[in-house]
Amino acid sequence: MAIHNILLVDDSKTELYFLSDLLSRQGFKVRTAENGDEALRRIAEEKPDLILMDVVMPGLNGFQLTRTITRDPQYADVPVIMCTSKNQETDKVWGMRQGARDYVVKPVNPDELMQKIRAFG
Repeated sequence: MAIHNILLVDDSKTELYFLSDLLSRQGFKVRTAENGDEALRRIAEEKPDLILMDVVMPGLNGFQLTRTITRDPQYADVPVIMCTSKNQETDKVWGMRQGARDYVVKPVNPDELMQKIRAFG
């Protein structure tokens, strides 16, 4: 499945701006959500091809939201890449156990992120 539509989920407006700009310049259609509830609404409105998910957010955190999305048969095929400042190996293992397909540590290396996204498309 080619990746065209990406949903960014992050409570930091700075991160949303940086990643939206980066991805838009690479030709992706980008939508954003600042928390778990907003992300679930965006997914229901238009199923994304890929989700970039922060971990530390108010309400549902990224681990909980990833588990919710990847266990829903309607969205289980949408790859989730955790994109977080949580850089411990235990965080990565836990994120993958929740259903994430990959894990990127902030600050994001643009080349590394693009390589990971293209691996799904």
